Amino acid sequence: MYNVEITHNQDLAFTAKSGQGEFVIDAQGQGITPLDALLAGLGSCIGVYIRKYAQGAKLDLKNFKINVSGDLGSQSPFSFKLINVQLDLRNAGLDDRRQRALLEFIKNCPAHNTLKGNPVIEFKLLC
Repeated sequence: MYNVEITHNQDLAFTAKSGQGEFVIDAQGQGITPLDALLAGLGSCIGVYIRKYAQGAKLDLKNFKINVSGDLGSQSPFSFKLINVQLDLRNAGLDDRRQRALLEFIKNCPAHNTLKGNPVIEFKLLC
């Protein structure tokens, strides 16, 4: 099971902790915003799957970049209407077959599957 603890710092700033790692989320732009963190999670998950594909295919895919951007709808309920993922693998030298296989493989990333699957989110208030 995955678990992240979010602690309120001040105003709209929070610290997110998981395992030994932590980072600041700040909706006022002093750190990464909550929606940027969501996009970063997706991009990082895709990056892990690129590395898994490279290892399985015995390819030397290193130092690549992933750019994830999202267009937020302007009406309630607010959500991303479009998320773009750009993979910069220019130095990889992948032929068309490998490119198609890689794209299909990374679509198995759990973050991608979660976003496209519209998961149930349960809330529990502890007072």
